[in-house]
Amino acid sequence: MNQNLTSSRLQPFGTTVFAEMSRLSLQHGAINLAQGFPDFEGPPEVVEAAVRALRDGHNQYARSMGTVPLVESVSRKVARQGGGTYDPMTEVAVFAGATEALAATMLGLLEPGDEVITFEPFYDSYRACVAMAGGQVRTCPLRFPDFALDLDRLASLFGPRTRLLLLNTPHNPTGKVLTRAELEAIADLCLCHDVLVLADEVYEHLTYDGAEHLSIAALPGMRERTLTVSSSGKTLSLTGWKVGWATGPAPMVAAAQAAHQFLTFSTATPLQIAVAHAWETLGESFFIQLRSEFQERRDYLLGVLREAGFTVAVPQGTYFVLASYERLWRDDDWTVARRLVSEQRVAAIPPSVFYADAIDEGRRLLRFAFCKRLETLAQAAERLRTLSPG
Repeated sequence: MNQNLTSSRLQPFGTTVFAEMSRLSLQHGAINLAQGFPDFEGPPEVVEAAVRALRDGHNQYARSMGTVPLVESVSRKVARQGGGTYDPMTEVAVFAGATEALAATMLGLLEPGDEVITFEPFYDSYRACVAMAGGQVRTCPLRFPDFALDLDRLASLFGPRTRLLLLNTPHNPTGKVLTRAELEAIADLCLCHDVLVLADEVYEHLTYDGAEHLSIAALPGMRERTLTVSSSGKTLSLTGWKVGWATGPAPMVAAAQAAHQFLTFSTATPLQIAVAHAWETLGESFFIQLRSEFQERRDYLLGVLREAGFTVAVPQGTYFVLASYERLWRDDDWTVARRLVSEQRVAAIPPSVFYADAIDEGRRLLRFAFCKRLETLAQAAERLRTLSPG
């Protein structure tokens, strides 16, 4: 019997780069700056709210589209941020993290052969989710180091089979925060070609140097064709909770929900209660401090990488830095990432896996995560000082 039983749609993707680099990190006792999870806890009052929810009996299936406290708190949160008004019962749905929200949306909206436009580099699940739904990905490269938006290339991607544009801002892994002018240009193309938008905004609160996040759904004509996805994991530094949500017009939410009800049905009830508590109690000072602390970590890591000989692109958002190692080595990104984890015992992501077309762009870069304690980053700095170019 053929030992490879994985479907042809998923065979090209293999094991995720995150699993592979985390495995190597454990094997070599490395500091893991590869996978994007904090090595510190989220707000203790939110954790305590989850404990209370467990003890108060919130331990059975939740409403499939999300507990009433959470969908109502998400609706209020979006409105407070200027993102518009959404009916919590029909225009908000909760998922097992943003990744499931993205997958469910594509399964719910796409027909076989439909095309999805996105930007590369991209979060690796995008291409796999499109493949699972039977769609095809078309990409517009954002090129190191400024990641400028090539509007002519983007416009050329729209065609008769274009169903969806998958937009990520603040953008992982480049850290680019799309400007209003860029979003307006994208919106114009989507309106002209009658294309829907799936907006991944999980890093909405992690922007730096005065960069402001704007949701494309807030632009004229876009609310009725945009499903916006976010989650608690990045904002609350509780990535293991996997509580995400989507807001948008009822027909788009219903399409995502049609898949979600057969994937996970519902998300962990006590964690939903706790996240609802967070959005009702954490004031603006929390978000200001969040950005300040992450910007301090970003600036520290940028200094470390520059001192080690990397050329860095300064991210305006997220908690990742893309860095060129061309002044240090001439090898491809996988070779360099494996060398770094085995010799310096610092793990980074080889980002060529985040490209479909402009793969050579990624083969000269590494992605580092700065969502770590300053002490952890300092330990990484000591190890990177032993680099020997070759």
